[in-house]
Amino acid sequence: MGAAAAVLASLSLAACATTGEKPATGKSAATSSSSSPLPRGLDPAKDPFPSTYRPLPGRNLAIVGATVLTGTGEELRNGVVLVRDGRIQAVGTGLAPPEGYEVVDGRGKWVTPGLIDLHSHLGVYPSPSVPAHSDGNEATDPNTAQVWAEHSVWPQDPDFNTARAGGVTTIHVLPGSANLFGGRGVTLRNVPGRTAQDMKHPGAPYSLKMACGENPKRVYGSRSRSPATRMGNVAGYRAAWINAADYMRKWDDYRAKAGRGEKADPPKRDLQLDTLVGVLKGEILVQNHCYRADEMAQMIDISKEFGYRITSFHHTVEAYKIADILARNDICAASWTNWWGAKPEFFDAIEANIPMVEAAGACAIIKSDDPDTIQRLNQEAAEALAAGRDAGLAITEAQAIRWITSNPAKALGLAAETGSLEPGKRADVTLWDASPFSIYARAQRVWIDGGLAYDRNDPRYQPKSDFELGLESRR
Repeated sequence: MGAAAAVLASLSLAACATTGEKPATGKSAATSSSSSPLPRGLDPAKDPFPSTYRPLPGRNLAIVGATVLTGTGEELRNGVVLVRDGRIQAVGTGLAPPEGYEVVDGRGKWVTPGLIDLHSHLGVYPSPSVPAHSDGNEATDPNTAQVWAEHSVWPQDPDFNTARAGGVTTIHVLPGSANLFGGRGVTLRNVPGRTAQDMKHPGAPYSLKMACGENPKRVYGSRSRSPATRMGNVAGYRAAWINAADYMRKWDDYRAKAGRGEKADPPKRDLQLDTLVGVLKGEILVQNHCYRADEMAQMIDISKEFGYRITSFHHTVEAYKIADILARNDICAASWTNWWGAKPEFFDAIEANIPMVEAAGACAIIKSDDPDTIQRLNQEAAEALAAGRDAGLAITEAQAIRWITSNPAKALGLAAETGSLEPGKRADVTLWDASPFSIYARAQRVWIDGGLAYDRNDPRYQPKSDFELGLESRR
């Protein structure tokens, strides 16, 4: 097969296969070798939905002469980025492209890590937005920790393609925020796939979507059931964590007895509690929808009561009020720049929110929660940077690019894999025709694991979903 044909085949929806990589969740052994294994489906330590992601084919690559924002806080003028076997080989100045490498002229252009959206609903609320596609909120009970977003992801959502044209290489898809516990989130590589598993990031931890504030109390209070107040919200969290801790104790007791060769009956498996126990064991990361500063402080207290940690607060428009507390607890704040006022808990938003979190030494993130904003994460970050500078905060572009690259990678448990241009990390790279903080900047090329996933000037690297192709055939 010729090179062009091979690339086209890889970009089609029929070109995915398995890798040998294993997910990070479900690490613990089911039982000791001396005990009989449980019947299939009864052991919560097994992951039944492993990634089948396969990287796009790529070539060894040298991008030369560009301004490089590494995602580590460093800016390199006339920089060189070397990619070998799908990984970053070297980044610096004065590096000579090795023989046989494809050389990309980056003069006058900018290079960043591929952008990462920490909060997306692509695939679970896909386009077109119709009731038949509305699969992001299992709004049937305050606790739906048993549902998994990946089981709603529609890989043909055309917005995956438009996000890629905006430089986005990694997407964290979450359930909605109607419930106290909304379910598991999934991290996707932004490549075409036939199934969600074809896009699923190998080794990425699962997340648990939680929500505080107006959403759950409005949804269930309107049905004359709890929670109908914020104190009802908190009681609901605490009751769920008590059940989860008891469930974990029962499984631990069973495994200990089975390990000693004693007769023991395992607890009946509970999908809802499996997820919560994963959080208590530190295997599943909490992504917590929460706007108000006082509620975020309460959620931190609850996490300490039950011994789990919150990875990120999402929306968090009042993070600037408790930025020191977030920094002290190593919790990221993921927000927009100028969204505000949709409901009372949203009123105290300020454009300098994320820069103030940055200035306090906490983990600051810009995210989308929107199919249009995900195409313009760089512009959202640029607005925040300008607001921070207007407020007197000396923040550089090299620092601010971390809000949409390395900081969300940290919040996804993937800082060792992606989010910055450092040797050994996945070659997720975006080439821009101007500074990404310019309103005129457009992504020119996007590489994912070193494979060219998007090229603005080459239709061969502008893949379309089956849904889009079907529309074109009817025109």
